[in-house]
Amino acid sequence: MVTVIGGGIAGTTLAGALARNGHPVTVYERQSRTGTGAFVTLDQVAQDTLLELGIASARLDEAAHPISGVHYHYLPESRQIAPNRGHRLFTRPDLMRLLTEFADTAGISIHHGYTVTEIDSATGTIYSDGRALGTDELVIAADGIDSLVRAHIEPDRVPVFAGQTVMYGISDHPVPLPTEPGVLHFDGVLADTPMPRSTFGHLWNDTGVFWFARLTQDPIPQQDIGFHPTAELSSTVLATAPSAADLIEIILANTSTVHISNTRNVPFADARPPQLPVILCGDADHAITPAAARGAREAIEDAAALTHAILTDRDPAEAMSTRRAQITTDRDQLTRTFRTRR
Repeated sequence: MVTVIGGGIAGTTLAGALARNGHPVTVYERQSRTGTGAFVTLDQVAQDTLLELGIASARLDEAAHPISGVHYHYLPESRQIAPNRGHRLFTRPDLMRLLTEFADTAGISIHHGYTVTEIDSATGTIYSDGRALGTDELVIAADGIDSLVRAHIEPDRVPVFAGQTVMYGISDHPVPLPTEPGVLHFDGVLADTPMPRSTFGHLWNDTGVFWFARLTQDPIPQQDIGFHPTAELSSTVLATAPSAADLIEIILANTSTVHISNTRNVPFADARPPQLPVILCGDADHAITPAAARGAREAIEDAAALTHAILTDRDPAEAMSTRRAQITTDRDQLTRTFRTRR
């Protein structure tokens, strides 16, 4: 029996994959529903992993928005256009509906509205407001970047501000734009670092405009995180790419709400080695700023690695140690890619 804490991308994928293979699993999720937010991009590796775990290809196609290419408008002309390597865009609600359907069909037991407030890392006993929910030989904590489980077992490993705020929006209706449809466009302002000082990205098709903006600045106060009327953040969004102001104004005029948050990382430095019976997974263990566009893929690959370890009677802690090493290598490569692209 496995207990999964958190019903987001990592937790739901893991639970569904285990249950599909006849392994009993129980999920505790603090929210009454999951899947809020804007959108994510999944590369071919992430999509192939979902297919290998049992997600139906037709359902994945239904939820996806194709990306035909990438255009970096802020780079020299010779380096502006890049082919797409299998990336597709998914709204987070659509992706979570897909994963939840997969997990429900597999027969998981999920309990919404349960906040894990304490955990015994020696026995695997979890508690909600002083009440023991149960004890398991393996507890997977996939409860996100503000993981309560990580705060309990690794209180000194806390999320750190990554230097930028990020805003997401989806237009209220389809909006034809002067840019090429189906292409992920990037405008922005370069800096002396591998990452731009600010970025505005958008993709449009016959369903709407999907856009985001990142700006290097001090973190916003905690109370300001969340959804806001677009008018409150228009000047902030426009500042990310002044050269594309006319385009951005069209997009903002057709978007009613914007979500803003601080980019944050959960560092590996001084992390406790993964050890049974409680294993951290996904953003609970290794969240990284959305600028890397890797969070959803890393969550899915964590779920796959743990699924394979559990189903083949290998040590899940060793599987997550291997994942940490791979993630570190991937991030180093990503940094080199950004530097080369400059």
